[in-house]
Amino acid sequence: MEIKKNTGLKGEMTVPGDKSISHRAVMLGSIAKGDTEIHNFLQGADCLSTISCFQQMGVSIENKGEVVVVHGNGLHGLKKPGAVLNCGNSGTTARLISGILCAQNFDAALTGDESIQKRPMKRIIEPLSMMGASLISERDNGCAPLLIEGRPLHGIDYKSQVASAQVKSAILLAGLYAEGTTRVAEPYVSRNHTERMLKLFGAEVSLGENSAAIKPTPELYGRQLTVPGDISSAAYFICAGLMAPGSEILIKNVGVNPTRDGLIRVCREMGADIQFLNLKGQEEEPTADILVRHGSLHGTRIGGAIIPTLIDELPVIAAMACFAQGETIIQDAAELKVKESNRISVMTKNLQAMGADVTETEDGMIIRGGRPLKGTVIHSHKDHRIAMTFAIAGLCAEGTTKIIDSDCVNISYPGFYRDLAKLAQ
Repeated sequence: MEIKKNTGLKGEMTVPGDKSISHRAVMLGSIAKGDTEIHNFLQGADCLSTISCFQQMGVSIENKGEVVVVHGNGLHGLKKPGAVLNCGNSGTTARLISGILCAQNFDAALTGDESIQKRPMKRIIEPLSMMGASLISERDNGCAPLLIEGRPLHGIDYKSQVASAQVKSAILLAGLYAEGTTRVAEPYVSRNHTERMLKLFGAEVSLGENSAAIKPTPELYGRQLTVPGDISSAAYFICAGLMAPGSEILIKNVGVNPTRDGLIRVCREMGADIQFLNLKGQEEEPTADILVRHGSLHGTRIGGAIIPTLIDELPVIAAMACFAQGETIIQDAAELKVKESNRISVMTKNLQAMGADVTETEDGMIIRGGRPLKGTVIHSHKDHRIAMTFAIAGLCAEGTTKIIDSDCVNISYPGFYRDLAKLAQ
């Protein structure tokens, strides 16, 4: 994909359904009694991997595009898969499904692509094992492929060392089946879509300041729900609108869950002109239309409790910081090293190749903004968030930016380049 400089991005748009919520809706719908009707489901490769895994376990799922209907098997109705469950590139699928699998009355194996087989699974293996589960890393390296033996589970009180929604969710999903109460505490609150959706489906969930607890549930019940637009996908257009002179973009029906809105808070701290219109506090998830206008930005410091609320948006925030005056420091973000790529290293090298003044640190980056960027060849490392970030950076750089393996955006946003082209006309 080649991107050339463009100014004045204008128009209204929508972004695809939230990836995190789409995953969870299929998972809970599969183990609920009755039908779950999911509107605005994300048709990205990761979420399709989740559908495929549950279909292999005997769940009837009709994918009609805009609407997905899951004919649930009930909490104890999954069947032993006839083959290894392939999670593709989806860490959410791999980690969350492990919490469900470890409580079944059958054994299963799961794997994924080359990236998944390098990403850390020990962070879920340890707490699930404390609950009585049996999860074995086939290569004894704490990564997939995993062999999971279904066993009776008991509740635990677990203090996680990382603020990770995937870790928390795996434990809570296992807690649906466990004897006694299961509680997870985090250093900071990570995204809470699992807790919200569990309540919606009928589970007994209670929340503390930085914790969530669940009691064993006799049955979940299917629901009809609409997935809001994914703020992680909207982030690229929010940042593009702030970076490209003359821009004004309205992004409609975006999820603005407070555990996911760190990007908005950081942008406003940097002086951004962002407004929420038509804010709706739905029972499931709050949504708003987001109006973005170009303006001057200044550097800021990003770290601590806000990091879990914008972990997926940090690459595009780093690119935006190159166009802000002064210094931006990103810290406490070591989690970026174990995503689809080492995003700290990849972002630093690619931004430097474009002429940015960026220094890599152990847990983040230091970005000294205000230097003009130039187009170059960007290696995405098949990481969808890297590819989308540098498409946005390329719009504001002199010359042409060429992105290698640009089609990896299909993991989360198959129509990304098309939507970007519409605004850039």
